[in-house]
This record gives sequence, C-alpha cells and structure tokens, in this order.
Amino acid sequence: MEIKQFKYSRDNFGYLVFSGQEALAIDAGAVGPMNQFARENQLKIKFVTNTHLHQDHTCGNPAMLEKTNAQFLDCKTLKAGQVIELAGESVEVIPTPGHTLDCISFAAGDFLVTGDTLFNGTVGNCFSGDLDAFFHSIKRLTAYPAKTKIYSGHDYVEDSMKYARIIEKENPHIDAYLKSYDPEKVVSTLDDEFKVNPYIRFNAPEIQDLLKQKNLPSSTEQERFKAMMEVY
Repeated sequence: MEIKQFKYSRDNFGYLVFSGQEALAIDAGAVGPMNQFARENQLKIKFVTNTHLHQDHTCGNPAMLEKTNAQFLDCKTLKAGQVIELAGESVEVIPTPGHTLDCISFAAGDFLVTGDTLFNGTVGNCFSGDLDAFFHSIKRLTAYPAKTKIYSGHDYVEDSMKYARIIEKENPHIDAYLKSYDPEKVVSTLDDEFKVNPYIRFNAPEIQDLLKQKNLPSSTEQERFKAMMEVY
C-alpha cells in the first residue's frame, strides 16, 4: 500500500492511498493535483472519503466526485474494523472521536492517516467536548508499532514544537525533530511523537512530574491526558 500527500489551502493535507491501479482519496481538497497524479500513475480514484466533516476537509468532495465518478464513503457511516479494498489490499477504518464525534482515521501498510486527531507534534482541539473519547482515540492510535508513520490533516509542526518547548523546556529531542521536518512531505513516526509530542507523552516521567508540580490530577494516564488538554 502506498500514500501520496497533497497540501492545499494554507496548511491542509489530503491524501491518495493506493494499491495497484486503485486509489482512495481522503480529504480531497487538492482536486487538480490529485487527479494529475492519478493520471500520471494510471490510477483510478475508486473512493472518496474524509477524516471528518469540517468544511476545510470536505471542500474538494463535489469536484472530485464529479471528475472521477468515484464512490463516496460518508465518514459518518464508516464503522470500526470496516475495510476499504484497493486491488486486494485493505485500508482499515478506525473511529477516533474527540476532535469531533465523527472523526475517523485510516490504517494501511505501515502508516496511519489521522486527520485532526493526531498531528505531527500535537493533537487536535477537542471540539466535541468529550475528552474521555479523545483519550481512548489517542490510545487506539498510539498502540500501533513504534515505526508506524503518521500522516495528519494539517502542517502545524513549527508552531507545535514552539509550544512543546514551552511545556518541556529541557526536552532534548525537539531540535532533532525540527531538523528532520520537511514541509514538502510532513510525516513522523509514533516513536518520534512519543519523544516530543506533549499530548501523547502523558506517561513520560517528565510530564508526570510537571503535572504534580502544578498540583494537577496525575494518578492515571487518563487523568494526565485530560489535565494536559485542559491546561495546555
């Protein structure tokens, strides 16, 4: 299974996930470049879907569907464990509510497409108000192997690392993370994220100590995640 990242608007990302000659378009805001890539690589865009239904992620749907006659898969109707078949390979649907209640992520090969749930360097805002659901979504995603690549919904890397440095001033991994950042292809591994992303580092001793110093709830990992989200 392969993936191609497309930047559109100021910092949004859309993706073509493909196997053989069949492709799935996710958050297809970059309609022209996506279709050009598909033509150049003899790909048929078979399905169009979204990580969630915010307008900046769905804006390309009408044009993409018109140009490709692809089947639209409404993310609100996709279920846990459901698979999308591309030339005999599978893309798995992972419900990841938290940013919004309809958020889903996708797992294929050695990568995850995480939308606005897990970014490279941070996590999404909890617009749903359900931090418990968000916690379980983060746990679901971070349970994948350490070398799993993260492809997210926006490029927030530089601002995220500025904020990560405010939270953990002595974190020795932030400089290396920024050095490896390539705005032309924004990707990191879960291993990278566990070193620098303060919102998934709730089990790290440094974060636990920070929360204790601030007299914030820190007895369980769920308490620590919620405290980080509420305070930072």
